[in-house]
Amino acid sequence: MLTLVIGNKQLSSWSLRAWILLRHLGIQFREVALSLDTPQFLPQVRQYSPAGRVPVLIDGEVHVWDSLAIIEYANELSGGRAWPTDRAQRAHARAIAAEMHSGFVALRTHWPMQAASRNLSVMLPPAGDADVSRVDAIWEECRERHASQGPWLFGEYSAADAMYAPVVLRFNSYGARLGEYARHVLADPILNEWLEGAATEIAQEISHRDHRVHRE
Repeated sequence: MLTLVIGNKQLSSWSLRAWILLRHLGIQFREVALSLDTPQFLPQVRQYSPAGRVPVLIDGEVHVWDSLAIIEYANELSGGRAWPTDRAQRAHARAIAAEMHSGFVALRTHWPMQAASRNLSVMLPPAGDADVSRVDAIWEECRERHASQGPWLFGEYSAADAMYAPVVLRFNSYGARLGEYARHVLADPILNEWLEGAATEIAQEISHRDHRVHRE
């Protein structure tokens, strides 16, 4: 069975991208969760990846790191089901996925993923507002083109939806406008499994903190 090494579900947007695509594709995997921002994280993750980052997909002797590389590996394992079957749609999906991978720096910097949190109030700089507008434009264009084929960006679920899932959570946490597509993503049962995990992490952290306070 494959192994997917991930970070905290509350914090790790890149882990979510790999995790949710594998789940939607029906690819079975064992989950190894590492706690980010701890002294133990770097020595632990370097057992799996020379890059020292999550996620990492392990298939026997093969170790694949970086979300886009994992997506392409999952695409091969699933017989090409991670991307649209139409060549033009597939090129479009890959383009917006790559744009997410390398862009939207202001949005990601000022609105870090806090998956299960709500009503966070953080003002974006102009560059962040521009990022939000661009994301909305991407979603609206895809839905206008492919609404008749299904509810996801290209009709059926694809890696493009996995790449933008953490952005939907950011919009939900920080109070951005949620259109029809974002509301559909938030209703996804698989995404909600991730959110349940994130909520459990928060509860455990509160419990540990309270326990330390009582001990002191």
